[in-house]
Amino acid sequence: MPRTEHLVGTRALLLAAARDEFAAHGMGGARVGRIAEQAGVSKERIYGYFGSKEKLFAAVISEALTEHATLLGPPSADLAEYAGRIYDLHRRNPQLLRLMMWEALYYDGGLPNEQPRTARYRGMVATLSEALGSQTETEPGSESDTEAASTLLALIGLAILPTAFPQITRLILGTTADAPGGDDDDELRAHIVRLARRMVAPSSDALT
Repeated sequence: MPRTEHLVGTRALLLAAARDEFAAHGMGGARVGRIAEQAGVSKERIYGYFGSKEKLFAAVISEALTEHATLLGPPSADLAEYAGRIYDLHRRNPQLLRLMMWEALYYDGGLPNEQPRTARYRGMVATLSEALGSQTETEPGSESDTEAASTLLALIGLAILPTAFPQITRLILGTTADAPGGDDDDELRAHIVRLARRMVAPSSDALT
């Protein structure tokens, strides 16, 4: 195997092993030795590729978010169904939510790779602003951008809460959504889509 392909393959193995480890134990509880063992390499390889456990954690988050964005796609004209897509994606890929929650617990303030991540969300806000029928030729911080940003945050929150906090879902609904595609899961998804549709509807429509 050419050296370049070997390096790429080893890095991919390390990222896959690290994703499992960090999702299960977080930044503080993850162990470099377990990651190396699962990947089938020495601990020194991890430091050679990434420099530190924290940088490896940042690389895992970055890769997971890129995969997430590719699978989800941009906001669509049907924003309620977009909330349903967010719900589906996280129900099928709960590991990303765990990583994001561990990240929130670990970092107090700035995040690694914050600028490109902010730029990605700004792109989503711009697409959402267009979908809402707002002006697209606006400066950041304008009223339409603020509305779209707040709407995006609300749609994400509505869609991910049942997966992020299954105990709250159980305590409130008396049941936990079953596997994706099950009856309880389908019913909860449909309700989220209905709520999202009411949330993004013009005020006059929402009252009817």
